[in-house]
Amino acid sequence: MKLGFILGEVGTGLRRNLSMVVSVVLVTFISLTFVGTAALMQMQITQMKGYWYDKVQVAIYLCGEHNESSNCTEGAVTEGQRGEIESMLGSSAVKPYVDNFEYESKEQALAHFQEQFENSSMSETVTAEQLPESFRVSLVDPEKYQIIKELFSSTDGVDVVVDQRELLEKIFSIINIASFVAIGIAGVMILCAVLLVGTTIRLSAYLRRRETGIMRLVGASKSSLQLPFVLEGIIAALIGALLASGVLWAAVRFLVDEKLAIEYKDTAFISTGEVFIVAPWLILLGVVLAGVSSLVTLRRYLKV
Repeated sequence: MKLGFILGEVGTGLRRNLSMVVSVVLVTFISLTFVGTAALMQMQITQMKGYWYDKVQVAIYLCGEHNESSNCTEGAVTEGQRGEIESMLGSSAVKPYVDNFEYESKEQALAHFQEQFENSSMSETVTAEQLPESFRVSLVDPEKYQIIKELFSSTDGVDVVVDQRELLEKIFSIINIASFVAIGIAGVMILCAVLLVGTTIRLSAYLRRRETGIMRLVGASKSSLQLPFVLEGIIAALIGALLASGVLWAAVRFLVDEKLAIEYKDTAFISTGEVFIVAPWLILLGVVLAGVSSLVTLRRYLKV
């Protein structure tokens, strides 16, 4: 089997079916872009969980003057109740679970609120009296949140105990849903790519049926007959996979590294290193799907 002959046959097939080859490239590119996006989303979730779960705190919100909660029927928290809560947090019974804690007054809560929403009109309308006092508690083991909740939920002067991880979980669940949607779209597009590869191979084989017949008569092996067609599908899928990898790299490089990571310095983001982990798998997936689809088409429909 001569390499020059095989490459010549591949070139002929790509030129004759240029429009179909372009279609395969585009569909493969789109489908693998969705697959890569879903994979990067899962990496981002894992990275954010590892980064934030060690930093999140349990917030023990205290009763305010105008609080209508069932836990605050006696009005705002008193100095004695506040001191008792602080003593409980520093007690020997609670110390094994608490890494550290700090008291946040209404004025401090307002300052943090204005810092967080400095670009929003809400920062100008909210007053300190509208925000609750609280104790911010960092846990030794964030999984032991329920113990702190049970200890302080029924304590006088406490309105509610909130685990900030619950808020993060809502954000992560939204990202998870988005990644599942991306996987679903990718699955449909991959199916389209596989069908297009098969159609392209069938068309290419039909257009070259005379050459194929002559090669059979002179005793060409099955592998020499099949290889040019298989390579056509693989080359088209490979180009699509490389384009998908390039787009993902550009998105992470210019959107995440140069924008989001700079604007939100307190958040852990993925980098182009993760793209280099995902890209080889995308290329392998595209090549394998194209190769299998080509072989199945040749053996089942064309008997080549």
